[in-house]
Amino acid sequence: MTGYLTTHVLDTARGCPAEGLKIELFRLDGTGRTLLKTLHTNDDGRTDEQILPADAFEIGEYELVFHAGAYLDASGTPPEDPRFLNIIPIRFGMSEQSHYHVPLLLSPFGYSTYRGS
Repeated sequence: MTGYLTTHVLDTARGCPAEGLKIELFRLDGTGRTLLKTLHTNDDGRTDEQILPADAFEIGEYELVFHAGAYLDASGTPPEDPRFLNIIPIRFGMSEQSHYHVPLLLSPFGYSTYRGS
């Protein structure tokens, strides 16, 4: 099997997919990080393409950065200054050639993630 990476963002406060949320993927290397891709979620809270497709997949450490504040602002969540959750970084490792699915369950005051399928 060849590895690849996907995500899904659900707005648990509103009970719907988080549409239009900006996501950045970084590869981590020691103390450095390299931006690999920037995507936005579609109306299903997913990206239209794999975040890291099989032809670009490499075992290693990565970071997904979810721009939650801008999404919350656009979705009509009452504003705060500053927002409790603005930028959400999730660092993780991929150690085998497999499908890695890193979803984000989001609300204005909390989030969770896990390795999905």
